[in-house]
Amino acid sequence: MRRSALELLAGGLVLLAAAAFLAYALAATGRSVGGPGITLTARFERIDGITPGTDVRLAGVRVGSVVSQRIDPETFLAVVTMRVDAALRLPEDSSAEITTDGLFGGRFVALVPGGAERRLGDGDTIRITQSAISLEALIGRFMFSGEGGGSRPAGARP
Repeated sequence: MRRSALELLAGGLVLLAAAAFLAYALAATGRSVGGPGITLTARFERIDGITPGTDVRLAGVRVGSVVSQRIDPETFLAVVTMRVDAALRLPEDSSAEITTDGLFGGRFVALVPGGAERRLGDGDTIRITQSAISLEALIGRFMFSGEGGGSRPAGARP
């Protein structure tokens, strides 16, 4: 009888530890099992580095996270679904842009509030977007444009 009570206690401790790890994992990834928030979508040409769980920020403060991403088969644009704090009451002419934390930082979706009186509601679409900028493409354009000095033969005059 004493052995079964110890086994039951050990099992309970294992379940408690598993629940604590699950709660930590949900908090660390920015995901939640519900809560007050609204779902917004936005369409982008490029979403390099954006995955479910990516931060959504307003003025540098985390206000939500990316829930999902998919391709619109008609427009071939990336459709990003976000869950943001419902208390924000974003104007309908707000914009969403994909940006980075510095030169080599991770990417996130930045919300920029507009000035309209009408507010975005649950299920609405942010219509003004700016896609991710590829650092590699920018460097390539600069190097091979002739202005960066990388395409001029040695000894050639400008």
